[in-house]
Amino acid sequence: MSSQISPGRFDILPVVVKNIIIINGLVFLATYVLGSNFNTDLISLLGLRFPAATEFHLWQPITHLFMHGSINHILFNMFSFWMFGSALENVWGAKRFLNFYIITGLGAAFLHYLLVYFLELLPLLSSVDLQMATASASQLVYLEQYREQILNMPNIIGASGAVAGIWIAFAYLFPNSTLYLFFAFPVKAKYLAAVYVLVELYQALQFDPKDNVAHFAHLGGMLFGFLIVKFWYNNDRLNFY
Repeated sequence: MSSQISPGRFDILPVVVKNIIIINGLVFLATYVLGSNFNTDLISLLGLRFPAATEFHLWQPITHLFMHGSINHILFNMFSFWMFGSALENVWGAKRFLNFYIITGLGAAFLHYLLVYFLELLPLLSSVDLQMATASASQLVYLEQYREQILNMPNIIGASGAVAGIWIAFAYLFPNSTLYLFFAFPVKAKYLAAVYVLVELYQALQFDPKDNVAHFAHLGGMLFGFLIVKFWYNNDRLNFY
């Protein structure tokens, strides 16, 4: 690790972390206010759809990073984001940290939908395409609607993928930092990160239809976060913006 990085004065709530937390909080509030009073579904509009879906919009790759489905979801993400993101922003500065946050969030979404397409969507779409080859005119209308429904079905929200990347970056930079699991059990960051990766991988491979957590997105955020930090430090890219 390069010795040229100096965190300088430690800020407990640096500017990017502070503003992203504020934006997430405002969007979360707007989601429930608009949904309850104006029948506006921001999760459907701002959540990230599969790029081939009719309900996909160009803003969704960014806006989905600021959407959350429950109070527990946003509280856990924002607490983790503040806890580990503050350390990274203090070390890297605002521009590099913001770039890292956006890139890992996009990388998490990319890996999630890449795997979802091949593991879940493609088998369904292939089945529909086979039926369409021999369907009558009336059946074709139904099958085309069903195909569209399949593509529009996935919708991911939340900063979890980007936060997962931040957590892995923290563990890379500060591997021997002591963290307290459940606020009671001391564990070094590098060991906790390894457990986190294994747990997410195990849960992702279960393919539980009742599990609405995007584990592939978490793994994607970890992968992109690790690769970015590894590239920066191995190539001494201290002025990346």
